[in-house]
Amino acid sequence: MSDARHAILSRIREASLPGRERDATARLRRHRRNLQPECARSSDAELIDVFVRKAEAVQASVVRVAGLEDVPPEVSRYLRHRNLPAHVAVAPHDDLESMDWAAMTITAERRKPLDSDHCGVNRAFCAVAESGTLIMTSGPDSPSTMNFLPETHIAVLKESDIVGAAEDVWDRLRASGRASAGSLPRTVNMITGVSRTGDIEQTIQTGVHGPRHLHIVLVKET
Repeated sequence: MSDARHAILSRIREASLPGRERDATARLRRHRRNLQPECARSSDAELIDVFVRKAEAVQASVVRVAGLEDVPPEVSRYLRHRNLPAHVAVAPHDDLESMDWAAMTITAERRKPLDSDHCGVNRAFCAVAESGTLIMTSGPDSPSTMNFLPETHIAVLKESDIVGAAEDVWDRLRASGRASAGSLPRTVNMITGVSRTGDIEQTIQTGVHGPRHLHIVLVKET
C-alpha cells in the first residue's frame, strides 16, 4: 500500500511541475479553432440580429434599450406585463448598482437571491450569437444562484459583449482581467433559453432545473 501511495503522489508532483504547467498553457494558446458557422464571422450588427433570433428561438424574450439608464423602466414594464410583484433581487454589479430603481417604484435589493424571490436581475459577462447563449461568470458581483433560484431571470447584456462563437468567450475572459494570475472564475454558466426537460413522460417541462422565464435586456452603447 505504501508503494502505491508513493507512486501516486510522485505522479501528482510531476504533473504539477512549473515546466509542465507552462507547456500545457502554451498548447492551449496554440490550439486551432474548429470549423465555425458563417454567422460567427459576421459584422457586429449582424451578430446582434443573429443572437436575438437564436435567443427567441429557445423561448427567451429580448428587448433592446438605448442605454443602461433605460434598464429599470424596462424591468418595471416587464413586471407589470407579467403581473409580477415590483420587487427584484439585483446582483451587486457596478452597472446595476448605478441604476435608479427607486424612480420606477421598484424595490430592488442588492444581494444574493432567496428561494422566495420571484425575479432576479443579473449582468451577463457576454453572449454567443451562433447559439443565443448567455455567458454568466461567478464572482462577488455576479452570484451564480441568481441564474437558478428566481423563477424569472432578467439578464442585462451590452451589445458590444456579443461574440460570434463559443471559442471567443474564453479569449474575452482571459483578456478581461477576470482570469488574472492565471485563474478563471470558479463557475462559468452557459444559459441557452429557459430551463426545460423532457425526462417526465417525454413531455417538455419548464422551470425544473432553473427559471421558467428568461428576459434579456439588450443595451445599445452610443
